Amino acid sequence: MNKTELKSLVNDICEDLLRNIDQENEPTKEQIVNYLQNTTNIVSGIDSNTQNSLEQTKEIFANAYKEIAKKGLSSYKNTNGKFEELRQIHKTTIDKYAKHIDMDVITDKFNEIQTHMSDEVTKANEIISQLTQQIKTLEETSKLDALTKVFNRRALSSYLDMICSKKELKYELHMLMMDIDDFKMINDRYGHIAGDKILIFIANILKKTLRDGDKIFRYGGEEFIVVLNRIEKEECMQIASRLLKLVSTNKLIYKGETINVTLSIGTTVFVDGDTPDSLVARADKALYRAKENGKNQICSEVENGL
Repeated sequence: MNKTELKSLVNDICEDLLRNIDQENEPTKEQIVNYLQNTTNIVSGIDSNTQNSLEQTKEIFANAYKEIAKKGLSSYKNTNGKFEELRQIHKTTIDKYAKHIDMDVITDKFNEIQTHMSDEVTKANEIISQLTQQIKTLEETSKLDALTKVFNRRALSSYLDMICSKKELKYELHMLMMDIDDFKMINDRYGHIAGDKILIFIANILKKTLRDGDKIFRYGGEEFIVVLNRIEKEECMQIASRLLKLVSTNKLIYKGETINVTLSIGTTVFVDGDTPDSLVARADKALYRAKENGKNQICSEVENGL
């Protein structure tokens, strides 16, 4: 990142922190400290050699509060469970011994404690409900895929809507749709954790290989979409070929075993009058042909069907 991008990022961190403080009824010092610690960890983890766009880095910070909310939700759920357990113990004790011991004062104290605990349980449940809603809202508005940290399908829809609304572009825009070959077979053999590691492995190769202005999206399951801006067909094919080679030659080791991973890629180019659906459909058609022709290869589809 250059100096301008870093200044913009710091401003966004401050605005995000202030927004989160405004959303809390009674923000605590611990929440602020947690947010700042998360921010520090994220900044420390940014590799200056990694071509993360400023927009994508901002999304990572926007998601930091979601992680804080999840931790808070887990904490309150545990507290709620302990309160309920103690409340039941006190109730059982009163029911068992109150009729044998004439100690009104002790009974009153037990009742007072039980009432207090019930109030605390009610408060904890209210906070759980609030945190759950906050997490749901953040997940619904997030533009990052939680696993791979690339843009998600929601972000792709917004981006393609914006591109296609222009009707005519003054530069070439190419789309790559890629699918991990035999992904289900790999999942069945090695398990879903290995499958997740492969998705992260692919996403990292894409992020390190592509330019900052190129957009990477997880389209769904084992499929990724890459949008290459301001690039001609020859260079697009060179990039696609380089991605195929990088994926197939970088071996993934899982539990001492080497997993061979390959991609199939379908490419297309934006034409005047394209809609998001027509653009994706052509890329998908090219991808299907690459799969049918033997996988681990690239096929192209343009408007006239070739």
